[in-house]
Amino acid sequence: MRRLCVWIATGFGLGYSPVASGTVGALLGLPLVWLMARQPVAVQIVFVLLLTLVCIPICSVAERELGGRKDDGRIVADEYLTFPICAIGLPWLESGNWWMLAVAFVVNRLMDIIKPFPAWRLQNLPGGLGITIDDAIASLYALGINWLICGWLVQHIIPRLAY
Repeated sequence: MRRLCVWIATGFGLGYSPVASGTVGALLGLPLVWLMARQPVAVQIVFVLLLTLVCIPICSVAERELGGRKDDGRIVADEYLTFPICAIGLPWLESGNWWMLAVAFVVNRLMDIIKPFPAWRLQNLPGGLGITIDDAIASLYALGINWLICGWLVQHIIPRLAY
């Protein structure tokens, strides 16, 4: 069971990437967003809550098994299991809106790197809770920014491209 947790926590090996392991691991969140995309928003919220809750014990076990280093860079489950938060309700599947998913990914990665308050403080919590909560908070910030970008682009830029 511990090996399985480490395998999941390291993103099935993607966490061992020598460059930007968090970003590489976050790519696993794209299929999760695809799974939730056609569901009602309420179902999407339940889905991301479950993913986040599952992430905590997985990351706790992996942290212990990988030597106890706080938020070990090889652990990327927090990146990919909380990524879908930043896409809740986005209409990216609608015709011509595929770009929203790419924007959501970039904004989410930026928020994870910047870690706006209180994310940067919450990462100090012990074990999987600290590993996961900062990414969940960063994804909530990204969700708000993604909706602002989506609204602004759809209102101001997309109509001009139609001409």
